[in-house]
Amino acid sequence: MAYPSSVQSGRVRVLKEGSRPSDREMGPVVYWMFRDQRLRDNWALIHAVDQANKASVPVAVGFNLFDEFLGAKARQLGFMLRGLQQLHRDIQDTLHIPFFLFQGEAIETIPTFLEECGASLLVTDFSPLREVQSWKDEICKRVSDSVSIHEVDAHNVVPVWVASEKLEYSAKTLRGKINKLLPEYLIDFPKMGPPIKKWAATNCFVDWENLITEVVRKGAEVPELEWCEPGENAAMEVLMGSKSGFLTKRLKNYSTDRNNPLKPKALSGLSPYLHFGQISAQRCAIEARNVRKLCPQAVDAFLEELIVRRELADNFCFYQPQYDSLQGAWEWARKTLLVHAPDKREHIYTREQLEKAQTADPLWNASQLEMVYGGKMHGFMRMYWAKKILEWTSGPEDALAISIYLNDKYEIDGRDPNGYVGCMWSICGVHDQGWQERPVFGKIRYMNYAGCKRKFDVDGYIAYVKRLVGEIKKRKAETLLNEKKKELRI
Repeated sequence: MAYPSSVQSGRVRVLKEGSRPSDREMGPVVYWMFRDQRLRDNWALIHAVDQANKASVPVAVGFNLFDEFLGAKARQLGFMLRGLQQLHRDIQDTLHIPFFLFQGEAIETIPTFLEECGASLLVTDFSPLREVQSWKDEICKRVSDSVSIHEVDAHNVVPVWVASEKLEYSAKTLRGKINKLLPEYLIDFPKMGPPIKKWAATNCFVDWENLITEVVRKGAEVPELEWCEPGENAAMEVLMGSKSGFLTKRLKNYSTDRNNPLKPKALSGLSPYLHFGQISAQRCAIEARNVRKLCPQAVDAFLEELIVRRELADNFCFYQPQYDSLQGAWEWARKTLLVHAPDKREHIYTREQLEKAQTADPLWNASQLEMVYGGKMHGFMRMYWAKKILEWTSGPEDALAISIYLNDKYEIDGRDPNGYVGCMWSICGVHDQGWQERPVFGKIRYMNYAGCKRKFDVDGYIAYVKRLVGEIKKRKAETLLNEKKKELRI
């Protein structure tokens, strides 16, 4: 099938080729959005509109809301739904494309909608996660033979299947492949207007306020965050804003301060938006490249994290189905971890003790509390945090399960290839090498409190987290008090 030139053919995979009877007209195009939740700079949406215009049929966007996908709570779901509420309004106002919200199992809601509207083509986002891959496999089986299904990698700058056809060993083995393809894929996005043919008048009403209230109530155990405003416009403000945008105001300190947990403002702050697809990594890379002359070292370090490291995580999860298991580790790491699993540990903590930050290590406790209350643990601390869980649990399988559980529950950007690979790097040596053998860790890279003290002001970080937690608790108490006063007045 020939694709329009606005989306490179390498970015699109045909999961299912529909067989259209000659006596039947083409049906509409449906874009099933899930990982790339944005209107602008979205290759999947561009492809859906291109294909609809080519066949002179209308296009609609559908989003399926899962109940607590992979343990998501109010923190993650509230952020996502508030972003989608803005997207619903913007996509209907600017492109006149209807937005449908489904609730339930995607393997049922998506095929049902395709049948109801007589769709000929389903365009979907790409995700390397097992659950999403299995849904797509099932949907391919359930839809009519006349429906084609295209998967578009709108999340990575270089599509994961183009960057490499196999599981890469490290950033070093992937970097050259990606850099070679950047001239072809790191390009500006085409301008997109409304589709030529309009969707028949239909009711796309979504009761966002009640939906968000209910989801936030159900997931109240992990409350929403105040420091990151959801949505595409907020994402662009973090990237390019005139007050404190990363590329406009904070870039120069990135290369020197990004590994200092006491300087969180040195980081881009983009990960929640990248995770939910509220901003395109490609847009971030284009804008960073445009200012490279001002801070070449900082931009190069940022692009390494944004492109190579992020896409290495997608590569790992795509080509290694056991990306969250000891079985997914390299053989040398699995072997050394199992040999040292019976080693005596100084401390053994339960998952509950770890979750409540009840350990003998004040630095680790601070990192856990930063995640629980702030929703985002500094990247350097995430490494130390996960390695200590390996040291304090009964074995590597237990350590990995606990670290992923806590990461997915509390991190605003949890349930993500970056999170799984971060835990796998720290505990199972993925994308790393063997180091000097020692008890418990075997040949896995070791980190300790003394090493952290050499790198940054540990006491300062502990005090910073204590202030952060205190301020959040105070605001929460004030909010509850105000709510009680309102109830009494009513």
